[in-house]
Amino acid sequence: MELAGSSAIVTGGASGLGAATARKLAAAGASVVILDVQDGDALAGELGGAFVRADVTIEPEVQVAVDTASEMGPLRSLVNCAGIGPPQRTLNRDGTPHDLAAFQKVIAINLVGTFNCIRLAAVAMSRTEELPTGGRGAIVNTASVAAYDGQIGQAAYSASKGGIVGMTLPVARDLASVGIRVNTIAPGIMDTPMLAGLPEAAKESLGTQVLNPKRLGTPQEYADTAVFLLTHDYMNGESIRMDGGIRMAPK
Repeated sequence: MELAGSSAIVTGGASGLGAATARKLAAAGASVVILDVQDGDALAGELGGAFVRADVTIEPEVQVAVDTASEMGPLRSLVNCAGIGPPQRTLNRDGTPHDLAAFQKVIAINLVGTFNCIRLAAVAMSRTEELPTGGRGAIVNTASVAAYDGQIGQAAYSASKGGIVGMTLPVARDLASVGIRVNTIAPGIMDTPMLAGLPEAAKESLGTQVLNPKRLGTPQEYADTAVFLLTHDYMNGESIRMDGGIRMAPK
């Protein structure tokens, strides 16, 4: 699938994996809409794109981003990077249970928010002209190795990311009739703002847990994988671990 001349939406695009992907898409000739609750005006200006402040769980706000992208060109690409992951044990050390509202919030943003963006973007994609190579667009979601190797304190996060992996194939099957492909990336330990507060020694320690190469993954590597999945016409319904071979220990 050719990206030049089309538009793309990147959720969580103001920083980290999303920002790297937005830059990669813009470099490939796509007009990029950054959807985020954080300020993405500066990055959007740098890329010649647009920023829409939106919560992925709120339909009218996401619809504004879809409409904005459609005005910039045929919407062909959606990359879902928005997500949160605050840790909390099922039973805390003081004997209190996991806060239910906190669990629901992670599921709402990571899983429900991803699906909300998929369904609304799919409407716009389905109305675009079919490409000469076949199909109309592609979607890339972000799961995590926590979907498979969830650690202590990751019940909510792992459930949300496991849900993304679980819905990848059925959504790809749903959207096949309108020519939209759906794939998911499950990154390992990535050097993103979520780890910004850790000292360098702690980051290096995390890197040594990776099978090969022994380092954290980079946002650029995620962006490379996302664009590969968007542009490779035969990649569909797949969830790919991008983790250097790591298998997470309980903690």
